Amino acid sequence: MSRYQAMFARNDGAFGAFVMLGDPDLASSAAILDELVAGGADMIEAGIPFSDPIADGPVIQAAAVRALGAGVRPADCFALLRAFRARHPDVPIGILTYANLVLAQGRDAFYRAAREAGADSVLVADVPVMEAAPFVAAARAWGIAPVLIAAANTPPDRLRQIARLGAGYTYCVARPGVTGADENVRFDHREMLAVLRGAGAPPPVFGFGIARPDHVRAALEAGAAGVISGSAIVDLVARGEPVRGFVEAMKAATRSLCTAGTG
Repeated sequence: MSRYQAMFARNDGAFGAFVMLGDPDLASSAAILDELVAGGADMIEAGIPFSDPIADGPVIQAAAVRALGAGVRPADCFALLRAFRARHPDVPIGILTYANLVLAQGRDAFYRAAREAGADSVLVADVPVMEAAPFVAAARAWGIAPVLIAAANTPPDRLRQIARLGAGYTYCVARPGVTGADENVRFDHREMLAVLRGAGAPPPVFGFGIARPDHVRAALEAGAAGVISGSAIVDLVARGEPVRGFVEAMKAATRSLCTAGTG
């Protein structure tokens, strides 16, 4: 059983925490990763700093700029993840990156490095499903789950392709646009979830705009197997504030829903 399968088998709603690796520096980043786990994060989604992160809003873009300014490079990120994996052998690690970073190393070399660092999955945010096949093949060759993105307006035929090619989990965007905390995020994704479910897709995990416990509860009630929160956490890091309390509150929302559901 993979780490993702074991996590979803607990059936209490997974809470994923995103951070930009190397923000604000390598030593602080390592401590923040540990703090996320201590707060109850079920899975980590780790960003590799990139100069043109087109799927990300201003908060995460600024984190990438800070990390790059501190001299953080992909090799440093893989080293951070290797050390994290040694400390936390059971926590799923997903890498969020962009095609240029993968292709700069070569697909095989990148996915090999991800595997050696202990990563479970890689999501290449700017590769659409119709161009994903070579990335998926390289990922699977190195035992890495290729995570693909689905949206409420993704046509059914492409959702079925996502279901066929993806593994680990399916990243479902909660709203149009780029990443960022959103006061008005909505979860009207019934048709998308029905198509994914019917096609046997990996479990749906919602991201983009997940910033409050009520967002977590709404996403799980809508049919998500979990959520990922990024910009709210990265903003705390930018302000030099601890992240553990935020993670504890967000994870508690998954547990409260589970308890309510079991009566």
